[in-house]
Amino acid sequence: MFSKSITELRYRSIPAIFLKTLLVFFLLLDQSYAGDVLSQITARLAKSPITQGYFHQQKHLKVLHKPIISTGTFTYDQNKGVIWKTLTPIVSLLLVNESRLLTGQGEQAVPAAFGKVFKAMLGGDLAALTDGFTVTGSDQKTSWQLELTPKDEMLKKIISTMMLSGDTELHKLEIREANGNVTDIAFDNITHPATLTDEQQSDFERLSP
Repeated sequence: MFSKSITELRYRSIPAIFLKTLLVFFLLLDQSYAGDVLSQITARLAKSPITQGYFHQQKHLKVLHKPIISTGTFTYDQNKGVIWKTLTPIVSLLLVNESRLLTGQGEQAVPAAFGKVFKAMLGGDLAALTDGFTVTGSDQKTSWQLELTPKDEMLKKIISTMMLSGDTELHKLEIREANGNVTDIAFDNITHPATLTDEQQSDFERLSP
C-alpha cells in the first residue's frame, strides 16, 4: 500500500514537471529563420486546424527500477488549445490554451508564449524551435529526426537534450533531463477531423476565455 502511494504521488507530479519543462523551453524562444533541414521537415508535416490521437508515455526515474507508464488521448485545436486526457493508470484531464491551464488541482494563468509549445509539437510549426536550441537533424525519404540541445544555461539545468522524430506527423518525443530522468512519448492513430466531437467541445468549455 505504501509503495503504491509513492508511485501514485510520483505519477501525479509528471504532468507538472513536463509542463514546467516545456514552459521554460518556450519562454526562451524567439522567432528566426530555421535551418535548411528544419525548413524541409516543417514543409513535410501535416498542417490541420485539428489534430488528435493516442499517446503512450514512459517516465524513467533514476530512483525507480521500472518506468512509470501512462496512456491516453490528445486533441489539438489551433484556436482552442489542447486536451491531454490520461486514461491509465490514473484517469486525469489536462486542458491548456494560450492563456489558461486547467488540471485536477485547479486553473491558473500561463504566459501567452506557452501556446507555442503545442503549435510546434502538434500543429506542425517546427519553425518555432529556433534561438533557444542548437538544432541538428536528418530528413530522409520516409522519416526525419531532430535533436535539440539547449543554449541557455538555465535551461541546461533542466533539459539535456530533446529528440523529435516522425514522418508527416510527430510520432516520438524524448526528453532527457539534466538529472538523468527520461520521458519517452509515442504518438499514434493520429487523425485530422473536420470538427470536434461534442465531448471535446465540452472539455474545452471548461477553460476560462
